[in-house]
Amino acid sequence: MAEEVHLGLPGPWAADYREKADHYTTKIGGVPDWPAGDMGIKPEMLQCSLCGAKLCLVAQVYAPVVKLNIEERVIYVLVCPTPECGPKPQSWKVLRVQKCRNIEKTAGGNDELGQATGPSSTSVPEEQIDKNKSPDINDDDFDLDALAEALEQAATLASNSKKKNKSKRANAPIKRPVLKKTDDLSIPVLPCFYIYYDKEQYRGKGTMGSSSNELVLDKEITDATNDEEEKWEGEKYEYDKAIGADRTFLKFKKRLDAYPEQCFRYSYGGKPLLAATKLQDAGTCRLCGSPRQYELQLMSPLSYFLHEASDGSTNYAPSSWTWLTLIIYTCSKSCCPSSCGGKPCRCCGGVAEEEIMIQEDEAV
Repeated sequence: MAEEVHLGLPGPWAADYREKADHYTTKIGGVPDWPAGDMGIKPEMLQCSLCGAKLCLVAQVYAPVVKLNIEERVIYVLVCPTPECGPKPQSWKVLRVQKCRNIEKTAGGNDELGQATGPSSTSVPEEQIDKNKSPDINDDDFDLDALAEALEQAATLASNSKKKNKSKRANAPIKRPVLKKTDDLSIPVLPCFYIYYDKEQYRGKGTMGSSSNELVLDKEITDATNDEEEKWEGEKYEYDKAIGADRTFLKFKKRLDAYPEQCFRYSYGGKPLLAATKLQDAGTCRLCGSPRQYELQLMSPLSYFLHEASDGSTNYAPSSWTWLTLIIYTCSKSCCPSSCGGKPCRCCGGVAEEEIMIQEDEAV
């Protein structure tokens, strides 16, 4: 079965970049929304390894793992706000914050390893969700004719709303009402917008990860590089090396061009979309020693949106970023970072630092 890739696309802008949401919210920029309670986040985890400055949030992704029965799980991507440190790998950090799995749900038999639901399907803060809740209705009060008429009207409104929303999303994130703001003004912030999701499709036929579509994509890339063979005749090694790099980048560019607004790609335990052929080993989990696996990657349109939104209301713009993609690997067992001994009733949650890899353009 082909792996699913969830694309993080730009939703509404935050009316204030310091507004609070909750840890179930997936967003770009702003301030981190930490889960309630003592998560064991030490001050040095939120400081740059190079200069000691406070890190700012780049992405907050709510990422439960259903097959491990882990609901309380969030990935935070942070970076040093100084232009001198920003481009360097040591200035980036990825924190996985979670609580232990729920034993009651595990007993239900759904305990396979290594799969996830993908990110949360909604990224609207809780305050707005509450406003949309419907009042309780007695079934005996239903008038079927009135209901049919109401459903027809609702379908018409939904269709019109969908067309309007599609038009808005095609341009840029939109503004929305202000929520509560954080009181800590010492936290550096990037411009903030919320994320909605879409599954990656290829030319309207199936998912991009399906084998038939992968063959089509590979054939197109092969055709695009075949014309270069005559130029490299007699230099077999250098030709193979160059064409390998070209194929990797062309595949990356084709998928990026298919969804030019994608801010990140999420596929728990899947395969990263490489922009360059060189990629170091992800290593093992610092807590349990399990191998790390791919979970998500940030894409360059994210940098573009943040840069365009920097209008003086934030003290940092990512003008020094030159990366094509940032690839994030996490513990394959998503081990519990707390000292609860694996007992959910005692688990107040914990934090683990994971691995992030930067890929630049190899031609630069």
